[in-house]
Amino acid sequence: MDPAKIREKIGRFRILVIGRANAGKTTILRRVCNTRDDPEIYDSDGEQIDLTVLMASRERGLHDIENEMVFKNNPGFIFHDSRGFEAGGASEFEKVKAFIASRSKGMKIKNQLHAIWYCIPMDEAHRSFTASEVKFFSV
Repeated sequence: MDPAKIREKIGRFRILVIGRANAGKTTILRRVCNTRDDPEIYDSDGEQIDLTVLMASRERGLHDIENEMVFKNNPGFIFHDSRGFEAGGASEFEKVKAFIASRSKGMKIKNQLHAIWYCIPMDEAHRSFTASEVKFFSV
């Protein structure tokens, strides 16, 4: 299929970003989207969320994998950010599995996941180095 037709059918490319807590997921998204700005966050109803509620903290703040992150300068992408996996944290892993399963059952291709991006911190002392692997789904 022609990439232009795929883009037209999908609208915006939807990516789930997963990895350990504080692996640098949002930082790498800023670099990929060539911005220093914070993303705009929207809930599942399309309402914009106040970023101060979601700011990272030692307690990891409030978070919902259903929220959509969009960078103003790169609106062709919607990112879903997992809260981050911790050792022994089975509940977050289960939430991610449920999110992937639910998105894979969606009838509209624009609501399905198009890729999963797994980020791995390469150096605990300096978070600017992050490896990642992207898995694309066929359309």
